[in-house]
Amino acid sequence: MNILVVDDSAMTRMVAKKTLGTLGYENVFEGEDGVQALEIFKQNSIDVIFTDWNMPNMNGLELLIEIRKINKDVPIIMITTEGSRSKVVEAVQNGISDYLVKPFTPANLKEKLSKWIGATV
Repeated sequence: MNILVVDDSAMTRMVAKKTLGTLGYENVFEGEDGVQALEIFKQNSIDVIFTDWNMPNMNGLELLIEIRKINKDVPIIMITTEGSRSKVVEAVQNGISDYLVKPFTPANLKEKLSKWIGATV
């Protein structure tokens, strides 16, 4: 299982990676922004993506749109503080799989991952 965590905050990436490690997931790729994440996605077989919404260079919505051009099925979970209805609708229209609200707990992360693992295996 290859997981991609995308966030401009090194601390958020570290927490997510550490949490995923405690759940037994060691193949965790990290991206600082959508541009870096898109390159990682193109070069690796990624099973699940957790991405922040607000990032420099390419935000999470732009990343979502670009990945959906390549792969319509990979679960993409937006990790965000963005909760406005218009933003949620926009993400849903572009193929987002799910949301994880910041700040998240290890239990929240595990719950979202468990929900989508069955869709990829």
